[in-house]
Amino acid sequence: MTTTIDGSRIARRIRARVAEEVAAAAEAGTVPGLATVLVGDDPASAVYVAAKRRAVREAGMRDFHRKLPGQATQEDVAAVIDELAADPRVSGILLQLPLPRQLDAATLIDRIPVTKDVDGLTTASAGLLARGERGLRPCTPSGVIELLDAEGIALKGARVAVVGWGALVGRPLAQLLLRRGATVSIAHEHTTDLPAVTRAADIVVVATGVRGLVGSEHVAPGAVVIDVGIHRTPHGLAGDVRSAELDGIADRITPVPGGVGPMTIAMLMVNTLRAARWGAEREIVAA
Repeated sequence: MTTTIDGSRIARRIRARVAEEVAAAAEAGTVPGLATVLVGDDPASAVYVAAKRRAVREAGMRDFHRKLPGQATQEDVAAVIDELAADPRVSGILLQLPLPRQLDAATLIDRIPVTKDVDGLTTASAGLLARGERGLRPCTPSGVIELLDAEGIALKGARVAVVGWGALVGRPLAQLLLRRGATVSIAHEHTTDLPAVTRAADIVVVATGVRGLVGSEHVAPGAVVIDVGIHRTPHGLAGDVRSAELDGIADRITPVPGGVGPMTIAMLMVNTLRAARWGAEREIVAA
C-alpha cells in the first residue's frame, strides 16, 4: 500500500515550534514581524496573503500589511518596499506574486534587502544559495526538504529526479538536494522520454505547473513522490501527478491538497524568525 505523507501534520509541528521560539524571543524584547505587500485584486493572491497573515498572527509575530491598487506604478510599489526595508520592526518582506502586467516583478523583488528576503527570491539570495553561504531559502523547496526529513527519507546518496526547472522550486530545490548529498537529475515537461529519467529515481519531485503530467509510467515501484503542483478543477484541487495511478506503486506520496502547500507557509514562518535573528546580527556569514 502507498502511504500518504501528511504535510499538514508536519507543518503544524513546525509552526508550533516557531510559536514557542517567537514567545521566547518576545520575552527577550524581540518580536519578529512579516510585511506582506499585495498589489491588485487577484482573488487567489488575496486568499494566499490572508493565509500567510493568519499564520503570522498565530505564531505571535507582528503582522504588517500593505495593499496597493491594481493600477499602482513601479514607483508606488518601490516606495512601499523601501519604507518596509527601513522599518526596524519588519523582519521580513513578502511581495505577493503575480503582479499586474505593468510592473517589473524582478526589479521590485531585488529592492528587498537580502536580510529581509523571506521568500528567498532576490538575486542576492540566489547567489548565497549557489555559493553555499547562509541565507534565506525559497519556502517551497525548503518545505520539500523538511517533508523528506520528517519522513526519515535519506537524501545522502539518493537518486532524485526534479521535474521542473523554475526559479521558484525546481532550480533551488536541486541545489538544496545536492548540498545534502543527493544525486540529482533535472527534467521538465519538454524532456524527451521523461519516464527514462524519473523511473531511475528513488525520489521524484514534480513541480511543472502541468496538471497530471506524471503517472504510473513515470514512477518505479517503491519510489517516493512529492507533488508540488496545485490546480483548480471542476472536481476540486489536483496536482501535477496522477496520484490515483500510483497507489500500490509509490512507497509514499504527498496529497493535493495537504502535502507541500502547508509546508510552504510553515517555512515562511521559519524564514521570518531566522530573518529576525540574522538581522539582529547585522551580517551574513558563511554557513
